[in-house]
Amino acid sequence: MASTLHATRPEGATTAPFGLTVTDLLLLCMALIWGVNFAVVKYGTGEFAPLAFNSARISLAAVVLLAVVALGGGTLPRGRDRLMLLSLGALGNGLYQLFFVLGIARTRAGDAALLIAASPAFMAIIGRLRGTERTGTRGMVGIGLSMIGIVLVVFGDASVGEEQGRSSIAGDALILVASLCWSLYSVLVKPYTERVDGVALSAVTMVGGAIPMLLVSTPTLLAARWSAVSTGGWSAVAFSGVLALVVAYLFWYRGVRVLGPIRTAMYANLQPIIALGVAWATLSEAPHLPQIAGAAFIMAGLVITRLGDSIDGRARQ
Repeated sequence: MASTLHATRPEGATTAPFGLTVTDLLLLCMALIWGVNFAVVKYGTGEFAPLAFNSARISLAAVVLLAVVALGGGTLPRGRDRLMLLSLGALGNGLYQLFFVLGIARTRAGDAALLIAASPAFMAIIGRLRGTERTGTRGMVGIGLSMIGIVLVVFGDASVGEEQGRSSIAGDALILVASLCWSLYSVLVKPYTERVDGVALSAVTMVGGAIPMLLVSTPTLLAARWSAVSTGGWSAVAFSGVLALVVAYLFWYRGVRVLGPIRTAMYANLQPIIALGVAWATLSEAPHLPQIAGAAFIMAGLVITRLGDSIDGRARQ
């Protein structure tokens, strides 16, 4: 979900290189990993109880990120910063992941990808309400289009049958709550991204999410039949925990450092398109007309919002 995380280019960074670079290729890999991850999580919640699957992958990601910081000679934030980041992690990697995994277990992976992709609209609204973000005309148009897309995706599920439709709408509602949690986290964590190393920040916030997740999931973890989990189930944990929550994040931070946040975000915006294709191919989730229309509105809203941010940023320079 770093696709929607606010980040700034470090001081003294050089101008982003032109043309296709190694970093561009890594960002394409990042978009592919995140796009595939929606189908992987959907599959994993069929192999595990959703809470057990989520606890396993987040705990794995936290351990790996802490190891990356230690092996790289990095340092974790101390004092008040550490406590605040642990608290924010409980929101951004705890509550967010809780609602996300419960939601995706009840709805289509493609719907989940589209609803999460609309997070920038929620972030802009939260930032505007807090007085920390200025949203121009283009931004407001982008937010409006994203909201229309959300309505089409959610209520379009009513056409898939009464019982399945109710389940999907409930799942979509949980995904929207997850998106709101992530959006609030992204707005609140923004000041820390300007002074804390990205990998260290990810490690601390992931630990902050893993602790409450393990506490909430304790009864489920104790009741789980771990020996009955297939190789595919453990592969889903490894993919979602290491590739999606660690490797893709490292590619994201490299992109922000080398290419800047706007160019990096454009790659991240590919993930819902990839997710729809992968869900169709692997889970037989054929896109329906409201979903396609919703995807078009959400993607148009993302592009217009990013374009507005880029133009406004150049105007302020």
